[in-house]
Amino acid sequence: MLARLSIRDIVLIERLDIEFSRGLAVLTGETGAGKSILLDAFALALGGRGDADLVRHGAEQGQVTATFDVPKGHPATKILSENGLDDTGEMILRRVQLADGRTRAFINDQSISVQTLKAFGAALVEIHGQHDERALVDASTHRQLLDAFAGLEKEVAALETLWEARRTANQALDEHRASMERAAREADYLRHAADELKALKPKDGEETALAERRTTMMQGEKIASDLREAQEAVGGHNSPVPALAAAVRRLERRAANSPALVEPAVKAIDIAINALEEADQHLSAALVAADFDPAELERIEERLFALRAASRKYSTPVDGLAALAAKFVSDVALIDAGADRLKKLEAAAAEADQRYGAAAAKLSAARSKSAEKLNKAVNAELAPLKLERAKFMTQVDTDAKLPGPQGIDRVEFWVQTNPGTKPGPLMKVASGGELSRFLLALKVVLSDRGSAPTLVFDEIDTGVGGAVADAIGARLSRLAGQVQVMAVTHAPQVAARANQHLLISKDALDKGKRVATRVNALAADHRREEIARMLAGAEITAEARAAAERLLRAAT
Repeated sequence: MLARLSIRDIVLIERLDIEFSRGLAVLTGETGAGKSILLDAFALALGGRGDADLVRHGAEQGQVTATFDVPKGHPATKILSENGLDDTGEMILRRVQLADGRTRAFINDQSISVQTLKAFGAALVEIHGQHDERALVDASTHRQLLDAFAGLEKEVAALETLWEARRTANQALDEHRASMERAAREADYLRHAADELKALKPKDGEETALAERRTTMMQGEKIASDLREAQEAVGGHNSPVPALAAAVRRLERRAANSPALVEPAVKAIDIAINALEEADQHLSAALVAADFDPAELERIEERLFALRAASRKYSTPVDGLAALAAKFVSDVALIDAGADRLKKLEAAAAEADQRYGAAAAKLSAARSKSAEKLNKAVNAELAPLKLERAKFMTQVDTDAKLPGPQGIDRVEFWVQTNPGTKPGPLMKVASGGELSRFLLALKVVLSDRGSAPTLVFDEIDTGVGGAVADAIGARLSRLAGQVQVMAVTHAPQVAARANQHLLISKDALDKGKRVATRVNALAADHRREEIARMLAGAEITAEARAAAERLLRAAT
């Protein structure tokens, strides 16, 4: 429910803070006092269209803040979670209107888009008036209201699940059929390509490995002769090792006579011999590594040529040939074995269609049955509202050829305003005053289901009086037992039934140079005086005060 409404610098309102309670709150005041301004400001906080003209003259911006107490599990809390916002149990909707026409939207002091704010507003408040575009006249909402009245929300949710399963099954069937058709058109090409790549047997990374091996072999061929020549010099016939070894033996025989002269030389020659022998070993190993079979090089080059030719032919990197081969094999298998899978998918889709169709037909029957009950309940409310010759009817058009997530029904509220006239859609047939009363009757019937927690009725009693105005007040009061109700009214019979009475007035400021709208909560004598004014007009008489007192006593 709406707990507080704060308005700053909107048209004639400089600063206004209103506390609201449960039940029925009425807003009264003379024409032009600012009741419409108050509702326009409230609508702005709920995501309504912004307008630079709403900003009070001389101010840079206007601001409206609406604070709601929201029970857990309310649909608005789902919108919070969907937008990553915290649920504190209290929702503060704030809209800033700048003088240049731009607006900013916030919830719980977190910036949001205007569309998100509008979604919150629609979940929290419904505003109904004679010509209000926000009134409940959109045919797309009528199915939801009928389902809420009938308590069919679980059935609708189950049908949405079946619809999704049906959609998934048919999508899988369509994709498989498209794949089979595509494969069939390319059957000969696919079989040839699959056989060719199957024979080639490409492997991931094969091109790189072959190219590296080929490079190593070609480089080895170039340096092999140099390696052999070096080995011949180090360890072949021309090797100095034998001569050095003989020299060492001769020196060792002389070492006993002159060890100081001989041993350093022997030691150095030994090191040289060891180094030459180590070099010979390295050269031998290098020759072994550089040695290759020319036939192997030829095979490698032929393999690289075949892989790269296939890469060009199929416009695929060599490393992608293995995956392409697997795809071709899969496509060929689809042609060969796709018929069996097609039958299974067709059976699954048919079963999903059947399950959805059966559930949709059952839901449609329940809606038709509930529509009769809704018609009876709403029509019972019409006579006291001076619509005794009118008739409300819920039109349920069923077409199994036009299925949807919520079923096969199109639901729209129709009315017949007089016997013998042609029934038609509620919005098109009913006049402004009639529309308001039809909506009131509908909301009374739907008060405990399918309703926002706060309802606003803008002058729905226009053009009526006496017993009809009293009937409207009685129904607003009944409605306020289920949800919070706010009503802008000129009918004293409605005002007398209020739990909270707010008087809208216009005060002169700065010695009459400007005016500002004020809101005062009335109680006791002040409330009786305002109802007397509504009864009598400009001059309040004793008879008007007595009549106001009788209305208040009757209402309580």
